Amino acid sequence: MWLFFALLTSGSNVLAQDISQIAQSDPLIITGSIGTRNTYYHSTGSYGNASPLSNTIYANLDISIYGFSMPFSLYYSNDNLDFNYPHISFNLTPHYKNWTGYVGRSSMQFSSYVMNMAFNGVGVEYNNKKKRFGVFYGNLRSAINDNPADPAARTPQYRRVGWGFKVGYGSGANFIDIYLLRAHDQLKSISEGWRTQVSPEENLVVDIKGAISPLPRLAITANVATSAFTADQQSEKITVGEAARFDKVFEAHTTSSVRFAGDVSMSYSLFGVSAALTYRMIQPDYKSLGTYYMSNNYHSLGVSLNTMLFKKISLSGSFSGQEDNLTNKQLYTTRGFVYNAMASTRIGEHLNLSAGYNGYTQVQGDGTAVVDEHRKIHRLLQSFTFTPTYMFDTENFSHNISVSANLTDNKDKNKYATGQSDVKTTGLGLSYGITIKPWEIDLTSSLSHQLSKGYQSEYRSEIGSLSASRSFLKEKNLSVSATGTLCYNEVKYNSKNLSLGFDASVGYTLAKVHTFSLAGGMNKYGDVNMTNRRSNLDDLDINVSFNYAYTFSLIEIKRKADKENKKM
Repeated sequence: MWLFFALLTSGSNVLAQDISQIAQSDPLIITGSIGTRNTYYHSTGSYGNASPLSNTIYANLDISIYGFSMPFSLYYSNDNLDFNYPHISFNLTPHYKNWTGYVGRSSMQFSSYVMNMAFNGVGVEYNNKKKRFGVFYGNLRSAINDNPADPAARTPQYRRVGWGFKVGYGSGANFIDIYLLRAHDQLKSISEGWRTQVSPEENLVVDIKGAISPLPRLAITANVATSAFTADQQSEKITVGEAARFDKVFEAHTTSSVRFAGDVSMSYSLFGVSAALTYRMIQPDYKSLGTYYMSNNYHSLGVSLNTMLFKKISLSGSFSGQEDNLTNKQLYTTRGFVYNAMASTRIGEHLNLSAGYNGYTQVQGDGTAVVDEHRKIHRLLQSFTFTPTYMFDTENFSHNISVSANLTDNKDKNKYATGQSDVKTTGLGLSYGITIKPWEIDLTSSLSHQLSKGYQSEYRSEIGSLSASRSFLKEKNLSVSATGTLCYNEVKYNSKNLSLGFDASVGYTLAKVHTFSLAGGMNKYGDVNMTNRRSNLDDLDINVSFNYAYTFSLIEIKRKADKENKKM
């Protein structure tokens, strides 16, 4: 039984257009598409709890008036039980020469310490080769204000309003940009009963970002932000001292704080070697209401190098260290070190080689408490990869052979560790693809092996697959593909599972506007451990899907120049 019918315009965005090109745009173009997606699923396994039949009907309509595009969509389904709150989103982004306007749901590029989320409001932006300016005002998030007496009420949140601007000058390795964001929660946007449970927040963020190149091969960049943040606007105001001097800019409360964040980097290149040094620091409790989430209370230092040897071998490497507990108020201090090295080369016209190493070390140190040496965290995670690829063509065939090898070691380095959390994994893979040119058939085969060993445990996986695909008819509008897979998994002294799967699909395009696709798959699997009473492939999964889409052009009112060109 169909459960709901919903009109969605979450994709109803009026796309960016250049106003100066309106005269060259068509007066009215209406296009769209309708289609259906239908899926059947059946499983005899104990985990087969998906809906056996899923049906969806959709329709999309795009109205373009003098280049401004307004898309709408209609969605009708029988299996989306979680849909409760449809929403409407509108976006208009006109563009004229160096100016861009924003109306509705939009986003504007700001410093990462200031803002990375979209706003729902208005804005304007100017950009040329060296000068830039932008300003916006709008909602950063909507209120959630369900009935407090409803047992299923969602967690409340205030409507968050913000405005900001940015101004900058320069380009390339010499520039300066200034960013500002002012945001606050609207107290009356939720019921009074919720206000004792959720605190309204307020924030002012200022950021300065710049770069300078004092020497031809030397570049220095810096980005520094200051955030004045109030965790509860309802807390007592501060009317004396230094805080009172800035009350016209930001009203301080007993829950207010000022925090800093920033980074500085220096890069230098000489004789084909490029090097970079970067330092970053984010103070504890640094927060901007224009970002979704930001880690804080840490600083890090990193260095990277890359070069090309003999114009054939590419080499790169990096090392960085990070430490938290900047104010030494945590019980313990955590230090992390990330390092990697990569190399790749091409031998002749057919062989590519690449190898890499990645490592991560985590060490726990003292904070307000002394670390217990028996429980001290000291872990090492490292991995090695090697991937050769060989490709060559003949008159009738194209060949592609790839091998991959991977070794990962996750080890507890505490001197008192017993190795119970250590895991070592080895992975090997081989794939071969061939295109038979006279028949226009693509064939691919692959084998993979994985072995993981831990403390008194061992897991092994073997997978083999073979697939084929081909396009038919003069316009290649009929495509057929099929894949067979055999998979064996074993947990030593516990279980042995085997699965045999087969998938196939057919796609057909009629008159360039009708698209049909039919796909089906079967997977037979079960525990094949001989110690079990039943050691057969008892379980079966079957899935079949049928999709259809029709694209159309409802109205096309072309500008006169286009009509005259067609007549000619």
